[in-house]
Amino acid sequence: MAKNTLSSRFRKVDIDEFDENQFVDDHDEAADQQGPDAVEIDNLIRQGDMMAALHIALRNPPVNSKNPAIKVQAALTRTFQNEAYGAQTAQVHLSCLSFSQERAQAVVLKVLTSFKSSDIEPAVKSLDKNGVDLLMKYIYKGFERPTENSSAILLQWHEKAFAVGGLGSIVRVLTARKTV
Repeated sequence: MAKNTLSSRFRKVDIDEFDENQFVDDHDEAADQQGPDAVEIDNLIRQGDMMAALHIALRNPPVNSKNPAIKVQAALTRTFQNEAYGAQTAQVHLSCLSFSQERAQAVVLKVLTSFKSSDIEPAVKSLDKNGVDLLMKYIYKGFERPTENSSAILLQWHEKAFAVGGLGSIVRVLTARKTV
């Protein structure tokens, strides 16, 4: 019997990293996006420039996959190689990411609810195809967490966005891997 049979070092080798058929999810560089600037949008709303507020709110969305942990997994593994930091620091980064998404959703919802009913159609028509799709994503997110009177306003926005984007916009939003 060999001397090395009692050694357990071979158990610490991760054999999955050598498997070429293993699926590795691509990590987007869009994780650096912080979302819309709430102060700038508030100033535009106070000035009455709703069209510019909508365009700025939709300009820099914090897009990610359905699981926020997937988005920052690569950054966490690179940053926290030292075990001294532990899971507490990772939790802080995950909560910051979800906070940025929630903040962006709140800002866009504030812009959408600030519009007059007569100004919705020209605002939607001023968006390009990707802008309409992004608007639909925020509309559906608004439907997930309704607030006072937001559902009626979001239904108006949905009607106008559907008129411009068509059924293809809804299909693209529902099948998109990147969510807001």
